[in-house]
Amino acid sequence: MGVRPISVDGLAGELAEAISQRSGWVRVAVDGADAARPWELADRVAERLRVRRHVLRVSAKDFLRAASLRYEFGRQDPDSYYDGWLDVKGLTREVLAPLEPGGTGRVVPSLWDAEKDRATRAPYQVLPPDAVVILDGPLLLGQGLPLDFSVHLSLSAGALRRRTEEQWTLPAFERYLSEVRPQDWADVVVRADDARHPALVESDP
Repeated sequence: MGVRPISVDGLAGELAEAISQRSGWVRVAVDGADAARPWELADRVAERLRVRRHVLRVSAKDFLRAASLRYEFGRQDPDSYYDGWLDVKGLTREVLAPLEPGGTGRVVPSLWDAEKDRATRAPYQVLPPDAVVILDGPLLLGQGLPLDFSVHLSLSAGALRRRTEEQWTLPAFERYLSEVRPQDWADVVVRADDARHPALVESDP
């Protein structure tokens, strides 16, 4: 494995180029802890792609389960955060599955308002046949989400600990790294300890 330093804009450009080369609907995940700010990279890639493809931005935070389910074992239970917060079935049903080959292309960009703890009632959209959906969020890989392209933002244990506001979630990310090994699932792995100076992890030729 090698590591190639790259600028933030250069990274967004390379990812946009790789995604744009895929035909038909493309379902992309930018996976990373909040400390890695995956939404920022997802937004940059989306901006680059919009000059050539229709892009829908989606965030995992808009597909969380109801509070009664998320907080069943308390508001700071790392095991619940790990496998009980994201509404995997809802996200798959409403966004990802309709973009399977032969699907309807009819998706909803958000399902649940976690702050108000109620449905967002967002209207459905029918995406054109070359549309790209870019999803951001933590703990996305290894859950059976049907994805076509994925990026994992990797943080060292020290950087994750320093930059994580909700320290109680740290055991969930430790489980994720040891049980799922997202760096093995992702199409692209980015070292993001320094948000201003990312680096691409590249396989040896």
